[in-house]
Amino acid sequence: MSTLAHTMMTAARSSDSGLAGPGGLDRYPYAEGPGAERVGASAWEGADPELGRVGRRAAGSRGRGLHGQLVQQLGQMIVSGDLGADRPLVPEEIGQRFEVSRTVVRESLRVLEAKGLVSARPNVGTRVRPVSDWNLLDPDIIEWRAFGPQRDDQRRELSELRWTIEPLAARLAAGHGREEVQQRLGDMVEIMGHAMAQGDSLTFSRADAEFHSLLIQVSGNRMLEHLSGIVSAALQVSGGPVTGCDRPNETSLTHHGRIVDALAEADGAAAEAAMRQLLAVHPEVERVVPAPREH
Repeated sequence: MSTLAHTMMTAARSSDSGLAGPGGLDRYPYAEGPGAERVGASAWEGADPELGRVGRRAAGSRGRGLHGQLVQQLGQMIVSGDLGADRPLVPEEIGQRFEVSRTVVRESLRVLEAKGLVSARPNVGTRVRPVSDWNLLDPDIIEWRAFGPQRDDQRRELSELRWTIEPLAARLAAGHGREEVQQRLGDMVEIMGHAMAQGDSLTFSRADAEFHSLLIQVSGNRMLEHLSGIVSAALQVSGGPVTGCDRPNETSLTHHGRIVDALAEADGAAAEAAMRQLLAVHPEVERVVPAPREH
């Protein structure tokens, strides 16, 4: 096993043990300085007592501390529909419910506003925005939808998006003969092979995500490059056997290797074909492959 493969597999195993357990995000202890104001018990009118118990997915830890946890919690509540469109969000009530300071609430709402989930206007306050205003390409929103009531729609839409951009990215990447990139892609395939042999699905999925992200980044198309993070998020939250990247298997590994070989030969058509074959490994994919739509 290469040094890179060993390092990546070790890191994956150690980080996997640090995920939040059940209930870990239900309440946020007040951790501000001694001079900060603490709000009293929750009085969020009309709130379901279970609202604080929505999803506990690992990727929410991208934002650390009280601020990141509150963004995660409120984002999930909005995306799940527990906080419906046009509902007012009163900072004092949020701070009271989650036992955090006004500063934490204010900064969290700003993050959600940047994602299109809420809007803040003078004399109106902060309100939840309709789905049509959300930044659906934001990795956090992708995850929140994937583990909420909209999981089926999110799964289908992500699959359609991948079928649209990844075969093209593979074709374009074949025209950029960068040896170091091809080596890195080959390393990812090697790591995936070792991980599969050891039954390490976490390392397999991380190497797979890096493979696809890197492939898009070297396509030479900056607009496609912008979507690399979205594809990575899609691979992490697909939630079922939609494509050949959803679970380790020999066929999937073979197609990844064929993509690398096609890139080394600067064969764009072969790279595109191998990507399409990879995305269609599972028979269930027929339900999500985009078909021509009537207008």
